[in-house]
Amino acid sequence: MAVSRRSFVHTLGAGAAGLAISGRGREGAFPGGETLFAQGAKPLLLSSNENPLGCHPDVLAAVTGSMPAAGRYAFAAADEVSELVATRHGVKREHVLLGSGSTQILRTCTEVFTSKTSGLVAAIPAYEECATYATLIGHPVTGVKLDASLKMDLDALQKASQGAGLVFFCNPNNPVGTAVNGADTRAYLTTLLKQSPNTTVLVDEAYFEYATMPGYETMIPLAIENPRVVVARTFSKCFGMAGLRIGYAIGHKDTIAKMEAWDSIDAISIMALQGAKAAMAVPAAWVAAEQRRNAEARAFTAKWFSDRGFTPTDSQTNFLFIDIRRPSKGFREACAKEGVLIGRDFPPYDKTHARISVGTMAEMQRAVKVFDKVLAAPAKATAA
Repeated sequence: MAVSRRSFVHTLGAGAAGLAISGRGREGAFPGGETLFAQGAKPLLLSSNENPLGCHPDVLAAVTGSMPAAGRYAFAAADEVSELVATRHGVKREHVLLGSGSTQILRTCTEVFTSKTSGLVAAIPAYEECATYATLIGHPVTGVKLDASLKMDLDALQKASQGAGLVFFCNPNNPVGTAVNGADTRAYLTTLLKQSPNTTVLVDEAYFEYATMPGYETMIPLAIENPRVVVARTFSKCFGMAGLRIGYAIGHKDTIAKMEAWDSIDAISIMALQGAKAAMAVPAAWVAAEQRRNAEARAFTAKWFSDRGFTPTDSQTNFLFIDIRRPSKGFREACAKEGVLIGRDFPPYDKTHARISVGTMAEMQRAVKVFDKVLAAPAKATAA
């Protein structure tokens, strides 16, 4: 039986973990969106952590220009993009595996490194793709609660990870937005890999470009050296290519070979590959401008909530996670009626927390007016 992202909440709740691992989902298909469009109001999409500006014009041109090649398989283009990714990160081609978004990479890791006796361990909540897939194939899932600041509790994660097949280390973590610095991450990995010699750790760095905290680092150098660490990256976020679906893994050559033997690049379209090729040639100034835009709009929105007594987490991403101190379902529905779509529920923080993606500054200025109106009204009780 297929396990959807939403039904997974109930599946895991009935299992050993007793809590849900949730994350990126299909929030753009929010019920009622069609009605808003029908009324002539274009909804403001602050729900799925997309780049509101989209991709660079060169990427768009490369995608549209690739259409004549759509009748051919994309093997040659995949080889070329793999080489470019390797060059970008200063590694060899054998250390790189492309995927249809980072989603395919996460599923592949779950298939290859978990089993019915050595399951998956992840924080609660985190992006649920690994946990959903592990549940689908009948491999056990263990969830570990976040600490009081909604960061991964490394001590608790360390204990739970003993004997695991795969640990999913989402850093920065979706949906809460927090991150663990490089020194603490390396210390956790070093200890775990010594104590649990058959465990692999998948470090998801989907939001790497948006992190601004001092000391945050990529784990790519460690992944190249250690066959039990894999790093996942994506073009979906900073590079604005969410709809094109392309990402990649970087790891030890033996680890990449194991993953590639199970799932290769067949799911990636020629359009996505040509877009990724162009994205890697985008000027550094464009990337810096996108990072600056996000940081400024994020800071503006976080301050707006903080000034009103709603403290967000220390977000290192392109979204905020906020305790709004009222039923989140009612808040979300009220915002939708005003044309602003925000993230869905994320158990176990699904009672009073809201995840809000960061749009442009103009979009966030529009959004906070809606938030102000909704939060000023009495909270309405909602059905569970």
